Amino acid sequence: MAKRIVESFVDDLDGSDAEGTTRFTLDGTSYEIDLSGSNRGKLEKALAPYINKARAVRADRGVRGRRAGSGSARAVSREKSTEIRQWAKAQGLPVSERGRIAATVMEQYEAAH
Repeated sequence: MAKRIVESFVDDLDGSDAEGTTRFTLDGTSYEIDLSGSNRGKLEKALAPYINKARAVRADRGVRGRRAGSGSARAVSREKSTEIRQWAKAQGLPVSERGRIAATVMEQYEAAH
C-alpha cells in the first residue's frame, strides 16, 4: 500500500495557495504571514510610499532576540560587575570570574544595597 502525504501552503488572508512567507517588523515587533503572489503584491504596493521615504537600518545584534529593557536581562558596567563579584565572594556565593552573573546573585546584591 502506498501513502502520499500532501502539505498545503495556504494564504493567511484568503485561503488560496500561498507562495511564501513574508516577514516584516514594525515598532520592534516582528511579524510573518503566508501570502499568495497576488496578496504579496498588494502588501508591497500598500507599503511602497512608506518604504520609499524610509531609511534602511541594520538589525541590532546586541540584544540577541530580546527587546532592550525586557525581562531580567540588564546591561551592567564592568565596574558594577566587579563590585557585584567582590560582594558575592565576600558573602560566600558562587560567582564566576568572567561571563554573566547569575540572576539570583544579582537579586541578592540589589536587595542588600
